[in-house]
Amino acid sequence: MIETGKPQVNPSKMPSLTPKAIIHQKYGDKASYEVEEVQVTPENGCPGLVITQKAPPCLYRCTLHLPETTVVSDTFKRKKEAEQSAAEKAIEKLGLRQKEYNPTMQEAWDDLAGRVAFLFANEFLSFPHPLSNHFRAALRRDGHFNGFVPVSVIAVYDAKTTSICKFINPAAEINSLLVMSLVSRAAAKLSDLVIISDDQLSVQRRNLYSPEIISSIIHEASLLESTPLDVILIPVSREKAVEPLKLNISATGYYLDVIARALSLPGASDIIISRTIGKASSEMRIYSSAPKHLFENLSEPQTKQASHVEGSLNIRATYFAGQEIYGDAILASVGYTWKSTDLSHEAISLCSYYRNFVSKIPSGPYKVSRDAILAAQLPLAFTTKSNWRGSFPRDILCAFCRSHHLSEPVFSTQSSMLDSSVNLPGSCKKLKATELSKKEKSELGIAAVPTGVFSCNIKIFSKNQELLLECSPQESYRKQMDAVQSVALKVLHWLDIFFEKPDLSAEELGLLAKKFDIQFTHNFFKGFSLCHSVHRSGTTITQAADTTLNNVDGQNSGVTPTNGCLACISYTVSLLGEGDSTKEYIESCEEFEFEVGNQAVLPHLDAAVEKMAVGQSTYFTVELPLSELILAASGDSAKTLSLLSPRSCKLEYCVTLLQVTEPLEDRMEQALFSPPLSKQRVEFAVCQIRQSSTASLVDFGCGSGSLLDSLLSYPTSLEKIAGVDLSHRGLAKAAKLVHSKLNSLLDPNEPTSKMKSAALYYGNITEFDPQLHGFDIATCLEVIEHMEEKEACLFGNVVLSLFAPKILIVSTPNYEYNVILQGCTPRGQEDDPDERNQVQACKFRNHDHKFEWTRAQFEHWASELAVKHNYSVEFSGVGGAADVEPGFASQIAIFRRGEESGNGMECGSEYVQIWNWSREDQPVGGVS
Repeated sequence: MIETGKPQVNPSKMPSLTPKAIIHQKYGDKASYEVEEVQVTPENGCPGLVITQKAPPCLYRCTLHLPETTVVSDTFKRKKEAEQSAAEKAIEKLGLRQKEYNPTMQEAWDDLAGRVAFLFANEFLSFPHPLSNHFRAALRRDGHFNGFVPVSVIAVYDAKTTSICKFINPAAEINSLLVMSLVSRAAAKLSDLVIISDDQLSVQRRNLYSPEIISSIIHEASLLESTPLDVILIPVSREKAVEPLKLNISATGYYLDVIARALSLPGASDIIISRTIGKASSEMRIYSSAPKHLFENLSEPQTKQASHVEGSLNIRATYFAGQEIYGDAILASVGYTWKSTDLSHEAISLCSYYRNFVSKIPSGPYKVSRDAILAAQLPLAFTTKSNWRGSFPRDILCAFCRSHHLSEPVFSTQSSMLDSSVNLPGSCKKLKATELSKKEKSELGIAAVPTGVFSCNIKIFSKNQELLLECSPQESYRKQMDAVQSVALKVLHWLDIFFEKPDLSAEELGLLAKKFDIQFTHNFFKGFSLCHSVHRSGTTITQAADTTLNNVDGQNSGVTPTNGCLACISYTVSLLGEGDSTKEYIESCEEFEFEVGNQAVLPHLDAAVEKMAVGQSTYFTVELPLSELILAASGDSAKTLSLLSPRSCKLEYCVTLLQVTEPLEDRMEQALFSPPLSKQRVEFAVCQIRQSSTASLVDFGCGSGSLLDSLLSYPTSLEKIAGVDLSHRGLAKAAKLVHSKLNSLLDPNEPTSKMKSAALYYGNITEFDPQLHGFDIATCLEVIEHMEEKEACLFGNVVLSLFAPKILIVSTPNYEYNVILQGCTPRGQEDDPDERNQVQACKFRNHDHKFEWTRAQFEHWASELAVKHNYSVEFSGVGGAADVEPGFASQIAIFRRGEESGNGMECGSEYVQIWNWSREDQPVGGVS
């Protein structure tokens, strides 16, 4: 935890005007913005192609007309960005500078009073401002309310008023009640212009507007129609569920009066309006009761937050609004905007409420972006841009901060030249086993080419710029985007744990934070003080236990998902009532794509897909997660809520595996080689094993058992086989594959195998287990590149000195061959454009590769190990030819033990045996 003597302030959050604001300050309504859509021709388009091509992104260009000049912006994906760009160009062209506003206290009070006076002037009624619409609506109010404008409206809808109030008291930035108090005091100085109500909650112009103005406003209202409005009532009591309400906004009335009556309040002036919730462009807000004797509880200028001594705190509404809400509250999306004088409104359903609720969970924006509340899960790692689906981690973190009314997170990236000691995911690094001299590097063909790398730091601040947390990881990345997205994802995962485990002590949270390279301050708990109260503990969707899997239907196509591939499924989720036939559809998706092995879907769904082949379907049931997640997914939340209340229910998933897209590495290899390079590696190893006439074999990094399975397809001298891996998923697949193949070979009439025993172990191949010492032959195919280089060197030492097989076969990609592979890769629109633009020689075949060696580097590693442990070594490979540049696509080293090698050791760490097979235990005929 960061100890803070003084509050740490976000230095990048100094008050400043946007380019558009500077233009408006100079020209007002004389500045005219025209935004046009720009047609973009798709890259690599194919005219006349029958297959639908992916549409290019929509781009916008803005033309800004000013009295002196006209400027045109560049093209952007968002209209707002184009407008700001045009304003920025105009500022540069005209030499405009932002006017600094740094008044004395008296000047600020005078400016505030002047602003209030302007708001009640005749000309403001026709001014294109959301607040002027409220003033016109106030003139349509009935009885003694006529003409009274709520102070809360001025405080919320006039940014300039709020800006001036911040100079009088900085706490006004996060305290709308304080703004209301300051506005009321400023209005009191204008007794010749305005009248303040007795409760000080509304202001009226003293001299009535002209009859012409009033009649035109009444005439405007007569042309409008009544507006039905769907809102959500949030009761103060948590024992009561939130419920939908339907309000009717009269064309001649004021919508805030209607909301007030729904809350049993006299009128609009008795309402407190929150800041916007959700998107910045949204008018979704919380409406609640204004505290009685409000301004008696506010002392100026020392007040830092408003106090309220009457009524009960509405925890749910307070959590949504980011400010204290007392009593019942209404969530509604309604209000006036800059775009039109008409009332803007949008229906708020229970589903909308619960989706906003889910979005306040760190991983919630990702679920919502994928429209898969009950299927998607925030992936474990940012592997590649082309494999990522849904909102990116940086955008998710920004959305999370906005939903909790925090400042935008500050991302600081640093670039540097690659140092040999840096562990760089996806980097091209020199061999770290030994430090080579310049002469040795030259002899080995290792070029000393400097490589740029990126790291990223994230800081999150409160709205009043107090530091909450900082993440400063040590990892570096080849691309700036990877650094930013990976660090944002790390912060989100840590925040997810904080939300899911409310019982963690500060000390336990601190220890966990160290693992994530995060430091947090005492202000962190203040910033998230209500989250554990609102997000109740219990079974979460990521913990859904007691999954009951049913049979997999459909023929086995043989195409199954593996780590790194993209699986595409269709699924439906239904709510099942136990004890009756009730079944309510909740969520579905016809095509849902995710990266396998990256925890991108919920565990029970991942487990089901693992057992399926393309074209197969299954269904299963799970225990219910939190009801809020179900209601956020449901199209009819009211009906779903009625089903959840009186009975015990479960969720039923129906899943079909539609397609599997292999990892880029496999696609590259298959584009050039027939049979595929992976199959050629296995066939090479099988040939070596058959020639050696050995009796026992251990496969280090056996994965899903492809080598072991292939071995059993040929008659060999092997009697005992074993496999070791760190993937439970891979070992489970290998066990099924090898077990089935072994039992099929037990036909007494056709004894094709001498196999007596087989076993699979969970363990780290850089650690020694005595029970695997002395096997005749060991293999390690395309495994070492997934380790750090120092671990690859450790593995070589451990396997040759302790396991001591007679023969060791190791294969790894030849980095020099990547230019050919990637140059011939068929490019699709789903590929990462950033990666397409990179120099091909700097790209690895798989995002999980920690290194890839040239032939010289690999031969240096293998030769040094062979000399050290009294082994001979020869080199070969598959894919390509040794005498044709750049050699084999997959390079292979075959170590053969000398006479006095392999002492072995009796001590070591024991691997966990997860499966074993013995011929003696099998029934005659192979039936198991």
